[in-house]
Amino acid sequence: MKTIIEPFKIKVVEPIPFLDKKTRRKIIAEAKYNPFKIPSKYVTIDLLTDSGTGAMSTAQWAGIISGDESYAGARSFYKFEEAVKSTFGYKHVLPTHQGRAAERLLAQAIIKKGDIIPGNTHFDTTQANIEISGATALNLPCKESKDLSSDYPFKGNIDTDALREVLEENRDRVPFVLLTITNNSGGGQPVSMANIKVTSAICKEFGIPLLFDAARFAENAYFIKLRENGYSDKSPLEIAREIFSYGDGALMSMKKDAFGNIGGLITLNSDEWIEKIRNLLILTEGFPTYGGLAGRDLEALAIGLQEIVDEEYLKYRIASTSYLGKHLDSLGIPVVKPFGGHAVYIDARSFLDHLANEQLPGWSLTVAMYEEIGVRCCEIGNVMFGKVVNGKYIWPDKDLVRLAIPRRVYTQSHVDYVIEGVAALAEQKDRIKGLSFSYRPEVLPHFTAEFTKVGVW
Repeated sequence: MKTIIEPFKIKVVEPIPFLDKKTRRKIIAEAKYNPFKIPSKYVTIDLLTDSGTGAMSTAQWAGIISGDESYAGARSFYKFEEAVKSTFGYKHVLPTHQGRAAERLLAQAIIKKGDIIPGNTHFDTTQANIEISGATALNLPCKESKDLSSDYPFKGNIDTDALREVLEENRDRVPFVLLTITNNSGGGQPVSMANIKVTSAICKEFGIPLLFDAARFAENAYFIKLRENGYSDKSPLEIAREIFSYGDGALMSMKKDAFGNIGGLITLNSDEWIEKIRNLLILTEGFPTYGGLAGRDLEALAIGLQEIVDEEYLKYRIASTSYLGKHLDSLGIPVVKPFGGHAVYIDARSFLDHLANEQLPGWSLTVAMYEEIGVRCCEIGNVMFGKVVNGKYIWPDKDLVRLAIPRRVYTQSHVDYVIEGVAALAEQKDRIKGLSFSYRPEVLPHFTAEFTKVGVW
């Protein structure tokens, strides 16, 4: 059959709110034009993030009932540990309550002031945890990533030539290299196995550990299966295991490719590093066998790690995301291509080319998306990654709007609603005016910043 269907049946449903435009405009004005501050009960289609927003399976819910809530050495931890080791293959496993907790523990234990952490493209919380430690989060995206409209299959790659130069000049300042798979800030783009191999070889040459930010590792593995020679006959799990064999450890938000509503992970080979991190974890997260999670969470995550590498699910996941991207592209909406696994990214600077950077086109588009069609989404650009240096605002290379699709939550008709809404918005896009900051926090501004409209919408 040519039709790719959801490889699951819907067993529990949740009502969706429908508000009129006048009400939505009032709500987002009260939220100071920040979609993060809108109560979810006022959102029709929520594409803000795919983190912790997925639907759990019957097997996961059954695991929740059987979770062992013992403080130390719970049965659920050993099931979790076994699932992690089976997938990643590293010696040590520490659970955390979510991905940014893993980032904070790693940064606090390993990173020193003045260090440099090279990566393909660090995401927001990763960059913030590195920088708050006094280090530099250095992005080295491949050259092909600059062309948003090209079909280059692995735009998530790190620039290995640039990485070599950094390591040659700063060998003593680089405690590790971090590859994010898939590359979220770069448009949800995958990293190729060839790029991972070369990166691993360079790291070994300089004696520097290679770590993975593995939040969406299964989606990356499936893209390798689809797009890279020599992997079409391999299972997603086999490909994932090969990926991790080239590294020394990983950290993960398990709210993505483990179908968790909460949860994170650090898994490493280094005895020295794990000892430092474990001590900090006990101080701030909990005992090492629960790491801030309930036993029921550990059960659900262990099952989720097995479900995520199911090939029928990944086939559906990638195809359904591509469905949204292809339809927006056919309407002339400027989107990042090829389409990622968890989201479609609109190039806001091109879409709202009448707005200057100072008018925050990406953020303005997220506000218009909510006001006009009740869809909440996330800017990844001028607000999230812009910086104030010596009193001057420095704009990032891209100003994108991410339509992140929660796992196993929305059907094709929901996506069709989004497509129809964006098409209607495109017809009146010149009416969308800009925004300016009325309040901008120093750290992770997009979560709590406030804005005012520039001109009348």
